Amino acid sequence: MTNNSPEPEKTLTPEKEFSEKLTFRDYLIATEQKANQPLPIWRLIAPLMAQIGLILAVPTQAMYTEVTGKSVILQTIPAYSNNFLQGSSLSLNYSISRNETLRRLPGWRDWVRRNSMRNGQINQGSILYLILQEQQYFNRSVPTAWRPVRISSNRPMYLPNNQVALKGSYQDGLINYGLENYFISEEQRQQINNDLLQTQQNRDGRRSPIVVKVKVDSQGNAVPTSMWIGDHNYRF
Repeated sequence: MTNNSPEPEKTLTPEKEFSEKLTFRDYLIATEQKANQPLPIWRLIAPLMAQIGLILAVPTQAMYTEVTGKSVILQTIPAYSNNFLQGSSLSLNYSISRNETLRRLPGWRDWVRRNSMRNGQINQGSILYLILQEQQYFNRSVPTAWRPVRISSNRPMYLPNNQVALKGSYQDGLINYGLENYFISEEQRQQINNDLLQTQQNRDGRRSPIVVKVKVDSQGNAVPTSMWIGDHNYRF
């Protein structure tokens, strides 16, 4: 006996029905329309704000240090003007940057032990904190440099009011404090050169040390604020 009842109709899901109706040309048109749509404004602003943040990070840190930091006086190694002035910049060399000065301080051997490789060489970029202590001075136009008293591998949490921890990094045999090079104007360059020559003549041609005033914040970061050549003060 033959069954003449009609076959049930096939039901299509919305996704299946849409895929059967969509042609490759429709896909190309939709893709082109999506590509031509303007980007959301936030996708344009976000990268710009990230770049601005990177640009402002360094000056913001410097401003914070200058505002909140403690004033500290540092002594440079005496220099001739042709070594001190390099084009439009100053090149300062501090006694506290040299191993022969630091190795006499408590904490040096422990710091070297912690930051040396198996061959005895100190790892490049190793961080130290140099503890400096204020020195009293009376009736002088130029302040007295603070005295280094010890070295620490970690930032000290508590120090007396007359001490500060200056953060340094070991680079190519010297400790770099980020206070070694500064840009100056041509007018300042001429004045500084004249002052250096004058102080050398007054001291029988001997090289003259330069005293630098810096601000050191609670993290050990430092920025320069001024320096003395003889009794002449220059602000940065």
